[in-house]
Amino acid sequence: MVINPEKTPTKDLHQYILAAVSPRPIAFVSTVDASGQPNLAPYSFFNAFSSNPPILVFSSNRKVKDNTTKHTLANVEATGEVVINVVTHDMVRQMTLASIEYEQGVSEFEKAGFTPIASDLVKPFRVKESPINMECKVTRIIPLGEQGGAGNLIFCKVVRIHIQDEIMDGHRINPHKLDIMGRLGRTNYVRVHGDNISSIYQSIIKKGIGFDGLPEDIRHSSTLTGNEIAELAALPALPKIDVFESAMKDERVLACAKMPNPKAGIHLYAKDLIAAKKVEYALAVLLSGY
Repeated sequence: MVINPEKTPTKDLHQYILAAVSPRPIAFVSTVDASGQPNLAPYSFFNAFSSNPPILVFSSNRKVKDNTTKHTLANVEATGEVVINVVTHDMVRQMTLASIEYEQGVSEFEKAGFTPIASDLVKPFRVKESPINMECKVTRIIPLGEQGGAGNLIFCKVVRIHIQDEIMDGHRINPHKLDIMGRLGRTNYVRVHGDNISSIYQSIIKKGIGFDGLPEDIRHSSTLTGNEIAELAALPALPKIDVFESAMKDERVLACAKMPNPKAGIHLYAKDLIAAKKVEYALAVLLSGY
């Protein structure tokens, strides 16, 4: 399937993009209008773009159906202030209520059952139920178009961050305790929790040997996945002599040598070793010969 954006209806193109660019973090944006009336709305065209200065950007798009803009955009144009709250699993269903298009002056805090609490440096309220609130000053707004579906990029400089102690481990946020939600396409969300969280360490200082530093039969293994081969390619050097010598004497390696297809047995063994985080030894096994 090939999509030509210029020949695809905006409502369909919108869904292709949402499904492809995912999961996306959710900015639960609190604003007030010129008279101080609160507004609360979720946006998944959102991310962090700088830490010095600390800049978050979200997009308030023109509605595809009628080309109108949302209350959030009018509020930031009037006041230049927002609070961006994160959305966790415990509050995600409430958050979806705040996406309903209520009339101007209706408080989504009340409709969705959230508790407004005063901010320190900006007028918009924080969401008490959210474990992280970021008070922001809007530095610029960039319209991307004038038709339905066009975004309005809202640049937000973070001036204060509030983090609940319960989700912290020392000076770091614990993702398991945070239990944050991400947005997919259509009505789908993802929960960042439990086995969904994985740690992948890659040094940006030590140079890995790379795929091109591995023998062809390893690069094109029918047993090892691309991710598993990448673990080997991330090693800064080929195995040390003593590791290689140990692999040569390994009983399972010797047993593989007697198989009808020694290479298949060796690659399966290496797969097990990579899963056990014995990556250098796995490469030694692969290089030990058949």
